[in-house]
Amino acid sequence: MPERITPAPSLVALLSGPDRPGIVAEISGWIFDNGGNIIHADQHRDHLNNVFFQRVEWAPGNNEPNRMLDDLVKTAAREWQMHARAALSSDCPKVAVMVSRAPHCLQDLLLRFKAGEFPGELACVLSNHPDLREIAERDGIPFHHVPISPEDKPGAEKRQREVLSAYSPNLIILARYMQILSEDFLDLCGCPVINIHHSSLPAFAGAKPYHQAYQRGVKIIGATAHYVTGDLDAGPIIHQDVARISHRRSVKEMIRNGRDLEKLVLSAATRWHLENRVLVYGNKTIVFD
Repeated sequence: MPERITPAPSLVALLSGPDRPGIVAEISGWIFDNGGNIIHADQHRDHLNNVFFQRVEWAPGNNEPNRMLDDLVKTAAREWQMHARAALSSDCPKVAVMVSRAPHCLQDLLLRFKAGEFPGELACVLSNHPDLREIAERDGIPFHHVPISPEDKPGAEKRQREVLSAYSPNLIILARYMQILSEDFLDLCGCPVINIHHSSLPAFAGAKPYHQAYQRGVKIIGATAHYVTGDLDAGPIIHQDVARISHRRSVKEMIRNGRDLEKLVLSAATRWHLENRVLVYGNKTIVFD
């Protein structure tokens, strides 16, 4: 059989900065002049604030990929007054998942990582309860149980950070993790954190949101994935989706529909982040197709 040739990795850059005439031509011209070939490019302009955003992916030609990425970032800052984040398509970021007792999002993520849907490595699962240990370890994923009590939450978070530091994750996913992360944890964890919750949250906070929604006769339920910040559930939104329901739906059916949405929205947000398709701007995101 002929030897299979592994294609060279492509280069990806996310750029943002002041918009001006000719900026697209300058970026594409730099890639061409340095021997690269653009595979895909997408851009957006914030007309209100006159800010330009672009995701560009290109083949490096005969260049050393990492050096070309570094040159692009420096050129963007020096010549275009733009901030740039760059990566290789072959990068394999490490992902840590934090869970409590609900299994549905963790199970979905495990299946998708195992199927190779995400360009990343699921490094570990961390939980404040032991309930989901078997689910994680069945797929060969290390599971760590760090109990949390109201009296010692700072100590528990310190132990969680110690566990995570052994894996050096590039992303943390809260897959129905039912604890609020402190600002200290977020400042010290060293990577972005993505959370998933039901979109009924603003109106139906607290325990049993679907029971509350049922009592109010809601007609739409949904889910939201967002980056976690120190402001509770107020971080930049990555993805949302909804499903229409009627008075015929029972609470049990609403919960099932909500869990389905949570899985789909979280998996999409995770994929887009790992594929370098999400650019955070202020408290919002630009998500490139």
